[in-house]
Amino acid sequence: MRICLFPGTFDPVTLGHVDIVERSLGLFDKMYIGIGSNANKQPMFSDEERLNWIQEIFKDEPKVEGLVYEGLTVDCCKRVNANFILRGIRYVSDFEYEKVIADMNRSLDNNIETVFLTCAPQFTSVASTLVRDVIRNHGNASSFLPEVVRRTIYGK
Repeated sequence: MRICLFPGTFDPVTLGHVDIVERSLGLFDKMYIGIGSNANKQPMFSDEERLNWIQEIFKDEPKVEGLVYEGLTVDCCKRVNANFILRGIRYVSDFEYEKVIADMNRSLDNNIETVFLTCAPQFTSVASTLVRDVIRNHGNASSFLPEVVRRTIYGK
């Protein structure tokens, strides 16, 4: 069985994240969207909010399940029997950064492969960091967000 972990902070979940998940469903039998706790990042949204968003967005997709984890991504992979890590790539610079992480993960467990999926062109500029900045400064980031996330943030 091809089991995948798609790790990230998902703070917030964006249409770019949803696009990567939807386009990769044919590659895997099961996908866990892992909300990783990063000691270096203070999230804008709680783990519970982000997990609820993922559960709501993918409620009709039995292959997808959300979870929250701390620690090494490869340890989370072992916990859910994932032999693949999925990562989305927007720019060449993303690839350089992600390759270093993939190499480290491979050195920690050579049974786990990282699969890179390039984002669709319309989502190239959609980064959670930028979306958070728009929200924090009272701008309207609705066009970058799935409906359930939009409703939570803007109450519409």
